[in-house]
Amino acid sequence: MATARKGRELFTILETSADTESTTVCDSQDSPLNLSADVKWFEIPYRKPDSDEEDEVREEEDGEGENGFTSTAAAAETADAASFIAGGGCNIILVTGSNGIEHDEEEYAEDCYYSTSTNCSDTTSNDSDIDFSDLEEEERRSFFSFEDDLDEDCTSPDFWGEPDQVISIEPFSAVSGPQHSLGDDADTRDYFRILFPDSLFEHMVEQTNNYALYRQRRSGKSDPHWHPTDVREMKAYVGLNILMGINQLPDTGMYWASDIFIGNAGFKKTMTARRFEKLTQYLQLCDRESEPVRGERGYDGLFKIRPLLDVVENTMWDAYMPNRCLTIDKCAILMKGRFSPTQYMPSKPLRKGLTVWMLCDSRSGYCHRAKIYVGKSNEDEVVASLGYRVVTSLVRGLEGQYHHLFMDSFFTSVPLLQRLLRDGLYACGPTQPGRKGYPEVLRPRNVGKLSQGEFYQCQRGNLVATVTRDVKVVSCLSTNSAPGIVGISPGRQHRDTDGEGESDSMDSSGLSFGVPRPLPLLLYQENMRGVNLCDQLRECYQVGRPCKKWWRYFLWFYVNLCIVNAYIILRESRGGTPPAGFNGKQFTQRHFRVRLAQQLIGDYQGARGMERAARKRHADSPIEYGHRLERMSERSRRCRNCTNKGLRHESVFGCKICNVHLCRGGCFSEFHK
Repeated sequence: MATARKGRELFTILETSADTESTTVCDSQDSPLNLSADVKWFEIPYRKPDSDEEDEVREEEDGEGENGFTSTAAAAETADAASFIAGGGCNIILVTGSNGIEHDEEEYAEDCYYSTSTNCSDTTSNDSDIDFSDLEEEERRSFFSFEDDLDEDCTSPDFWGEPDQVISIEPFSAVSGPQHSLGDDADTRDYFRILFPDSLFEHMVEQTNNYALYRQRRSGKSDPHWHPTDVREMKAYVGLNILMGINQLPDTGMYWASDIFIGNAGFKKTMTARRFEKLTQYLQLCDRESEPVRGERGYDGLFKIRPLLDVVENTMWDAYMPNRCLTIDKCAILMKGRFSPTQYMPSKPLRKGLTVWMLCDSRSGYCHRAKIYVGKSNEDEVVASLGYRVVTSLVRGLEGQYHHLFMDSFFTSVPLLQRLLRDGLYACGPTQPGRKGYPEVLRPRNVGKLSQGEFYQCQRGNLVATVTRDVKVVSCLSTNSAPGIVGISPGRQHRDTDGEGESDSMDSSGLSFGVPRPLPLLLYQENMRGVNLCDQLRECYQVGRPCKKWWRYFLWFYVNLCIVNAYIILRESRGGTPPAGFNGKQFTQRHFRVRLAQQLIGDYQGARGMERAARKRHADSPIEYGHRLERMSERSRRCRNCTNKGLRHESVFGCKICNVHLCRGGCFSEFHK
């Protein structure tokens, strides 16, 4: 195979001076598919050799690369092209033709159509990656119909061919964006209610009360500190957990500390620390008495959170219709308890955690669907790989809407992209070169050592396989990008120790230009960020406290996810306008969470909270309002006032109204002050 071209150039460079730039540079509305609108690009047509010597060189090089793939020039020619384009201010180069294949100029002009579409944020655009204005309707259907090709073996030597075919990309015209009927007077609680309805709070209250009785029956003892909860208290409990993610303290009890520099007056006013602990102890989402045991018929590994999943998965899907560009990726949840599907990933920042597969919007980060990993399937027959099953389950309901999916190498495979293309979905992402169906000629042992920016491609209709070297060798599969398109994006200016900028190719503005990349990698880098955006918003403020029960992590994960999605819906629905009553300059996620927690808590005060408020108002005379030192029990317990001061004293006396043990002496009056 030939990796260098002698006697001819890889590209025919158009004029890129400032005088002719206005006639060659496309508008921002005609940028390549799914790329940023501010990127400039040029269409560089294929140049047929003019001399017989160049034809002879062409034949010699075609003889060396006869396996049906395309190569770029050597690194030196790439650097020359990059430096030439940098001088003209060009960021993206489009190459409309396959290198190493001869075309007649008239036929080639009719066969190559590179129409462009707007950025993935536009939801009403009907532009496509390929223009079909001069193609017959039967040819368009034949380009897109892959049902016959799917029946063929993707591992056969004749499956892949030259990258000189015209790809077919249908326009995206489905309804997308937030779907709700809230008015301008809607507040944060209303947007959160779309995703986490009040029926879930009612279900949590019912199952929590039932579980408290169930535990007391099993133990044979009644809990004197427990009384049934209600919806108002459950909302206040969730609101306090949201505030704990903003005002983070190492221990839960510190929020109720008597130290004025640590304790939180709002927490003390809402409910006592013991009541918060009791709600945490008996919190439940399912009927534990009817839970099937492992091995029984109807066993569900996610039975404890199944009622939550049934509601939240539907609300997240219905509240926001997916845009054109979507991301599929994995997120991890930190866990300290025991759960069999917990994965240990030593190479990741989060080494031990729970795995959740997510389908998110590439632009906003809205999570449309999440799938929890519960371990390997017990079925004897393996229908498909894990990545194949995950992707097909996440995109269920999107068939025929021509979305563009971007995923990492764990999912991407030839059978999966064929299946998605048959269902009317386009995909792009890196892959492992050793997987089934990947072209044999593009495997590392056949490609050899690549120069930086050099790439090879094979094609089968819309399916394009690419291998290139950026920082390292990358193998890629795509069905939404035409072959032979190369991009050079602006990089950062490097500075040496003396502070002087130096780079291989610099333009007048001081920006350096990076390594040329094929279009599939450019699309992947631009749109493979949806799950990362969602994780950034979710990880800023955690909800809930660590515990040993695995299902609690999923409960707070979905509550946090509903908060993030509600914030995105509010931001896009109101166009950046904050809710009424907000006086700040910018309504951030932190403001959204604080406002939501305050509205969930409202004016709720537990019985002890009202007594504590009255006690604070009349601290000068506690005995007048029923507080008196008397014998609490026969068994001595630790004095609450001494414990707050870091001392250990026990007493059988205390205050029955406050339900605390206190030493006889100054602890009674000191505690009530």
